[in-house]
Amino acid sequence: MSRIGKKPVFLPDGVKAAVKDRLVTVESGSNKLSITHRREVTVRVDDDAKAIIVDRGGDDRIAKAMHGLTRSLINNMVEGVTKGFSKQLEIVGVGWTAKLEGTTLQLKVGYADTRVVDVPASVKVEVAGARITVSGADKQAVGQLAANIRRHRPPEPYNGKGIKYSDEHVVRKQGKAFVSGSA
Repeated sequence: MSRIGKKPVFLPDGVKAAVKDRLVTVESGSNKLSITHRREVTVRVDDDAKAIIVDRGGDDRIAKAMHGLTRSLINNMVEGVTKGFSKQLEIVGVGWTAKLEGTTLQLKVGYADTRVVDVPASVKVEVAGARITVSGADKQAVGQLAANIRRHRPPEPYNGKGIKYSDEHVVRKQGKAFVSGSA
């Protein structure tokens, strides 16, 4: 039995969950997330225990894999509608900036053109100086948008310039060593 999959997902106060066919919906206030789970697992809501329980039908390899995955996805949905997720990025480079205009993020990061990143409606982006904060209820959407922003100029190891996560440590390399030789 999957160690992760057999744990129930407890619902905090104010969180509603519903399962219809294979569609699992979790909502709290204005936040609402839903996923369609695989056929190898079954999902049910236990109203007495205020929990969501994930069971698997068989012991084949794919059912075991989907058991823990489905439980983790549902747990992320519950955490997303209650607390939300956020990622912080930092822009390191002289004159490099980010500006939010409507639903697009414009990055000036050392290229001749301005890089434009479209911001989905489910994700909120804030820009404060050289710091970009991506937040939202959907963990996958937040992480994907942060990765798309970082992809435009990943940090390089020699000068440390680029777009990096705030908790990321860039391993610096030593540049070329100039030897003053006697000729």
